[in-house]
Amino acid sequence: MADRLHLDRFVPYQLSVTSNRVSDRIARAYDALFGLSIPEWRLIALIAEHAPVTQAELGERSRMDKVTVSRAAIALTARGLLARQPNQADRRSHHLTLSASGKALYAEVAPKAIELERRIFGRFDAAELQQFTDMLRRIDAAAQEDD
Repeated sequence: MADRLHLDRFVPYQLSVTSNRVSDRIARAYDALFGLSIPEWRLIALIAEHAPVTQAELGERSRMDKVTVSRAAIALTARGLLARQPNQADRRSHHLTLSASGKALYAEVAPKAIELERRIFGRFDAAELQQFTDMLRRIDAAAQEDD
C-alpha cells in the first residue's frame, strides 16, 4: 500500500496555512488603518530598506511575481507614495524610492507592524523566536537549492 499523505501532518501544508493566516491578519490591519494591501506594504517596507531599487529587484527580494509587484508599484505611485527615476544602467526599468508622503506613511506603518508582530509572537520567548527564525532561514535555503 502506498504512503498516504495526511495534510494535518504535512509540514509544507502547515507552513502555508499558518503563513496565510498571519498574512490575512496583517492584511486586515493594514487595509483598515492605511488602505494598503500586503503587496503594497511589502513594497513600501522593501523600498524603505533598499532604495533605490527596481521592480525586478523587489520581485527577487519578496518572491512576489512580476504582475503583483507591478500592480502594487502602480497603485503606490498613483497615491503619490513612490517616486520613479530612470535606471541609467538599464533604460527599460526605473529605480523606485519613497516620496515624502511614502516616507511619512512608512513612519506610521512600521511601528504598527512591530506591534502586530509582538501580538502574534509575544507568547514565545526570545530563544524560541531566534530558533524559529533560524529554522525558517534554513527552510528557505533548502527550498532555494531546487530553484
